[in-house]
Order: sequence, then structure tokens, then C-alpha cells
Amino acid sequence: MMGCWIFNESLSIILVVSWLGVNLYLFIDTFCWYEEEESFLYTRVILGSTLAWARASAVCLNFNCMLILLPISRNLISFIRGTSICCRGPWRRQLDKNLKFHKLVAYGIAVNATIHIVAHLCNLERYHSSQSAEAEGLLVALSKLGDAPNESYLNPIRTFHTNTTTELLTTIAGITGLMISLALILIMTSSTEFIRQVSYELFWYTHHVFIIFFISLAIHGAGRIVRGQTPESVLLHNATFCRDRHAEWRPATRCPVPQFSGKEPSAWKWVLGPVVLYACERIIRFWRFQQEVVITKVVSHPSGVLELHMKKRNFKMAPGQYVLIQCPSISSLEWHPFTLTSAPQDDFFSVHIRAAGDWTEALCKAFGAEGQALKEPWRPPRLAVDGPFGAALTDVFHYPVSVCIAAGIGATPFASLLKSLWYKCCESHTQLKLSKVYFYWICRDPTAFEWFADLLLSLETCMSERGKTRFLSYHIFLTGWDENQAVHIALHWDENTDVVTGLKQKTFYGRPNWNNEFRQIAYNHPSSNIGVFFCGPKTLSKTLQGMCRLYSSADPRGVHFYYNKESF
Repeated sequence: MMGCWIFNESLSIILVVSWLGVNLYLFIDTFCWYEEEESFLYTRVILGSTLAWARASAVCLNFNCMLILLPISRNLISFIRGTSICCRGPWRRQLDKNLKFHKLVAYGIAVNATIHIVAHLCNLERYHSSQSAEAEGLLVALSKLGDAPNESYLNPIRTFHTNTTTELLTTIAGITGLMISLALILIMTSSTEFIRQVSYELFWYTHHVFIIFFISLAIHGAGRIVRGQTPESVLLHNATFCRDRHAEWRPATRCPVPQFSGKEPSAWKWVLGPVVLYACERIIRFWRFQQEVVITKVVSHPSGVLELHMKKRNFKMAPGQYVLIQCPSISSLEWHPFTLTSAPQDDFFSVHIRAAGDWTEALCKAFGAEGQALKEPWRPPRLAVDGPFGAALTDVFHYPVSVCIAAGIGATPFASLLKSLWYKCCESHTQLKLSKVYFYWICRDPTAFEWFADLLLSLETCMSERGKTRFLSYHIFLTGWDENQAVHIALHWDENTDVVTGLKQKTFYGRPNWNNEFRQIAYNHPSSNIGVFFCGPKTLSKTLQGMCRLYSSADPRGVHFYYNKESF
């Protein structure tokens, strides 16, 4: 029972294999070219195969640096997502894996950068050793070129007594190479999950070292350390014939002194397009930063959640989208993503922010969410909003049946969806492809998200009044409780409404049996395409992904589960 799930996973694998294939092709093709190209024959005499290793990894490095900015160009991704002609079905779902691809390309950069650095360190050592007293023959002849007038050098290390470290740090290639390496180390180490959880701000700030990385990359090749024979010299001086006659190298002979020049830098050609595109992305963000955001309502929930209602000119959204918010009074650089919890039909847009870090705590404090007394007259701090941007949840309405699963704070992205569903159900003229929604919410302590329980209660009441109760099936699972809560729940079990949430639907205690749940959904909708949307921890994500694979039919006419994970 794997059907279309295999197709979607195969498409992801095809894209990854294609990326690997291009990297391998570029590496092997460049490696072979530098191993065989006549103009670099004398360079290979000094450096050996490490020349090809350095150049092949450099080309792959340029290729991956060209790709690395594209997956994080949010406006580009949102534009492609919104263009249904260009991006449909399985291809559209690949956009939800943009951050995974960004990380994959980053690993490609790290691997190729390591190969490039090690190869050039070997090259530097070989340049140095070729000037030693033990060197002889053609190696000495090549290393001494450039000492006489009208000669160009091949070996950048001019004497054996030269300090290679000092020589390295006094060249454009050496300085920029060091800056690229340090920037890459900072970016990679601060991107680990542990650092992001402990200090998101540290991750955010160090990630912007990429500006130094790209500037250094663009000018890294300007030093032209790796040199080869000039095209004119190749015509006059046949290296294959003359290499064994180095003692006869003289002007106006069959083997004139070979002339060398550095290879023209090319990294900037690879990254120029994506850098310009990303610069436009930042210009759009700056333009949005300048637009006025009017805060129309501030609600401080007792559970430590801040609810903000805002208005902004020409702001249009879809259910499941998110925005980036900046508060200049807290930080003039930091932008943080928050899922929109309002519906497109509302005359405002809203977010719910839970204090879970330095920045969010400072924001909640600035808006009085911590209960401190505010001075009168009070003016809320200025906010800048960038977006909205598309996310996986925007595809909920594209399926006849959708299964929405949230864990803890992962319920936030579904608030906008549930509100929008209610509005659409109330509009008699609206024809929806979506006919059934299953909503699962797993949480340890529902009191931490009282605002969401209130939303469910409102939806339950409104849909009951309009006879739409069958449209939405919701299941709440409580995974944490103490002895006093257990006694209280047992005493009020027979009441019409749930003692925990106040809803008619009773809360389940413990974790869902996903085999039973998926089996029942597959039984209820035997020939349907079912979208599964999840927001929560990775461990549960893997379980749900396995369930989608297990309960998708191999028969094209059977039931098929399509897995979508919310991430931003």
C-alpha cells in the first residue's frame, strides 16, 4: 500500500540525486580537464594531482554557492507556490522542503570547501618544497622562472626561506580564503539544532556572516595564485616536446621560455544572479519594513500568550501562511517568523506569540503580557511585518479530505485554517473541494493554549448551529496530568461538556494509536486523495510519514495519503 506516496518520495529522491549528479559531473569533468589540459602541464609537474582536486572542488563550491540562497528567498518561493501553472501537485510539495535542500547544499559547500582547503595546503607545501636544495631538473627550472627579465613566474613561493604562512596572509587569495573559512565555520557551527534552541539570536546573527562569505568568495580568485601557460605560449612552446629540453629554453628557438598567467576568477559569475535575486528579496523586506503597521488590538492571555491584531495596507493572506515580525525597539536586525492565526475573511491579521526566548519575552513585556502596570497614555511599540509567505498548510483546500495534526504550540498554524473553514461553511455560494477535515491536537497541558481551546469551542458552537457538525471531526489528546487533575476529570466525566476544554467532544488521555486512526480514515474514504498536514516534533513527524506510506494503496484507484510538514 504505497502508491502515490512512493511517487512523491521518488520525486524528492530524484531531485537529490540530480543535485548529486550535477556535483559529480562538475567535479569529474573539471578534474579530468586539469589532469589533461596542456596549458597546465608544467603546473602539474610542481603540484601533481592536487591541482585537479583543488580546481574540481572549487567549481563544485561555486555551483553550491549559486544554489544556497535560492531556497531561502521567501518571496520567490511564495511566487512559485502561487503560480499553479508552474507548480502543481508533487512539484508544489517539494517547495515545502526548501529548508532541507538549503541544509543539503550547505553540507555540499562544507565538503567541497574542506577538499579545496586541504588541496591548496598541499599545493602550498609543494610550491615551497620545489624551491629546496633537494629539488632538481625540470622542477628547479620551473620554480626559478620569473627571476630573469621578461619572464613570468609559475611558482608564487620565490625562495625556500619564505615563510609560507606569511606569504599566504599577504595575498588576496590567502586573506579571502581565511575569511571564507572562518565565516563558513561560524555559520555551520551556529546552525546546529542545539545552538538554535539555546540561543536563536546567536544563530540569527552569525548566519548573516554570509555577507562576508560571498564578498570574499567573489574576489578570492583575483589573486590568480594557480597559474598556467598562456594561450600564446602554448602555440610557441609545446610543453610535451620541450619539458625534457628545459636546459635549451632560449628565445627564438623551438623551445622558448614558457610564459604563465593566473586563471581568470569565475566565482562571481556563478553567484551574481542569486546574490542579485536575494538582494531584491532584502530590498522588498526593507520596503515592507517602511510600511505602517497599525496595531488594533492587544490581548494578553493568562497562559502567557500574547495575541496581536494588526492592519497593514494591501495585506492579503491565505490560511496557513506566516509573517516575519521585527520590533525595532528590541532589535533593529532580528526578524522572527510567526504563523498567522486570523482568516483571510477577517478585516485584520493576527498572530499569537508565546514567550519562549529572549526576544519573545521582551516583546510580551513591551506589550504588557506579563501583567506589569503600563503608564498612561500608553503607545504600543512599533512593529514591522514582512510577508505573508506560503507554507505547506496552504494546500489543505486542494484535497477532498484533509487530516490536520498538531502537537503543543504546533496548533497555532491551524487556527487560521479552522477560522477560514468556518467562514467558508457559512458562505452558501462557496463550493469547496474539501469535504471532510480531521483535526488532531496532542498537548501536555491545554491550559497553556487556552486561546486555541476557545477557538475550537466557538467553531463547535457555530457549526452546530448551521448543521455542519460532520464537516469537522476533532480529537484532543492530553498526554500530561497530575493526580489532582485525574480525580477532577473522573468526578466530572459524565457531564455533557469536557471538563478540560469545555467542548462537547471529550478529551482522550494518552497518545493516539496512529495505526487505528489511519486505518479508520482509510476505511471511511476508500478512493480519496487525503492530505496529511503536521506541525510538531521530528519524532512524531517520522511516525506519521510512515503511516502515510503504510496506508497508501498501490492501486491508483485506492486511497492515497500525502504527507506535508509545516516548517519555516
